[in-house]
Amino acid sequence: MSGHSKWATIKHKKEMTDNKRGQLFTKLTREITVAAREGGADMDSNFRLRLAVQRAKAESMPADNIKRAIERGAGGGAGGANYEEVTYEGKGPGGTALIVSALTDNRNRTVAEVRAAFTRGGGSLGESGSAAWIFDTMGVIEVQVDPKQDMDEAELAAIDAGAQDVKRDDDERVLEVYSAFTDLKAVTDALAGAGMNVTSSAKALVPKTTAQLDEEKAQQVLKLIDRLEELDDVQQVYSNLELSDAQMAALG
Repeated sequence: MSGHSKWATIKHKKEMTDNKRGQLFTKLTREITVAAREGGADMDSNFRLRLAVQRAKAESMPADNIKRAIERGAGGGAGGANYEEVTYEGKGPGGTALIVSALTDNRNRTVAEVRAAFTRGGGSLGESGSAAWIFDTMGVIEVQVDPKQDMDEAELAAIDAGAQDVKRDDDERVLEVYSAFTDLKAVTDALAGAGMNVTSSAKALVPKTTAQLDEEKAQQVLKLIDRLEELDDVQQVYSNLELSDAQMAALG
């Protein structure tokens, strides 16, 4: 499996400008609204909403913003666009595979913006199915291991909770726990029930095969991902780029 979330962690640690944070809150609001619209406002029964709110809180989104987004989606709030989920597939520099997940109220606008971003970034927008076959839909849960707990014991606890695979960072004392997407809620709840500090739990597209590129090409792919993520309608970008330890160190 690719260390796909490592890049996300590095970006998260970098200083975020007010403009970037505002854009992030807009994306989070859309996800909460759609989740509440589709599954209702009860987070106990609406796991997607629970995940969206969890992420919003992790990003320090104001509680009032979260409440309004839930009310709007559940029908109790005024106004708001009717967003739909769309997915785009394409190729990046070096032949990397990219999948772009978006929430939009105007498909024509979004596809034009995504295509332009691919072109400017040295990639190309592809047909449906051109990249999806490279990825598995999985659940990815991040656990911050308590300093008092042995990492080996924490990893075994994750396996007992139903993990299909576990990646660990002993320096940061973090576990990345992979599950079948259909088991995401059960594994998340089992980890929390075992006293583990679950810091995030989300659906993710995990590549079956990865692409390792030289420094120049890898930087081009990362810039393309940034360009795509800067689009207002884009919620998430997945790639099969795998960075070497040296490349990770340079980014950090």
